[in-house]
Amino acid sequence: MTVNDTDLSIELLIDNEEEMVAFGRQLAEVTAGHAIVYLEGNLGAGKTTLSRGILQHMGHKGAVKSPTYTLVEPYTVNGRQAYHFDLYRLADPEELEFIGGRDYFEEESLCLIEWPCKGKGVLPEADLWVTLDYNLPGRKASVKAGTEKGQEMLRNLQGLQES
Repeated sequence: MTVNDTDLSIELLIDNEEEMVAFGRQLAEVTAGHAIVYLEGNLGAGKTTLSRGILQHMGHKGAVKSPTYTLVEPYTVNGRQAYHFDLYRLADPEELEFIGGRDYFEEESLCLIEWPCKGKGVLPEADLWVTLDYNLPGRKASVKAGTEKGQEMLRNLQGLQES
């Protein structure tokens, strides 16, 4: 793990799927189910696997699939709302308005957004930005804070990484 205090970022090397799911559990812990998290990375980089780890830690027992064709998959987990977005097929950010996009971003919900660049100008600011890159045979995860709330989450994540 590398921590950069000047711009509050963390970098991790993740060797396999189990470690990606475990990293998702840590993100679930620090977001406490209330955050906007942008998930960036190429196809197959592990964004949906990371989302599965987050949702499972929140208490979801079923499958977690990428909502590529539906754009958003809602989850109610232990009385909390979570939304998993995949904007890969979004042609225009304004399409989010047609599906009631603004309604998903309540203070008490967790929004995991794959391909956030496709929603630029319509999406609210991210609390956390997670970028996944290939680092064969595993992945490199970079986490940055986008808000004050995200900075606190990042400090808490740093504490989990050190323990």
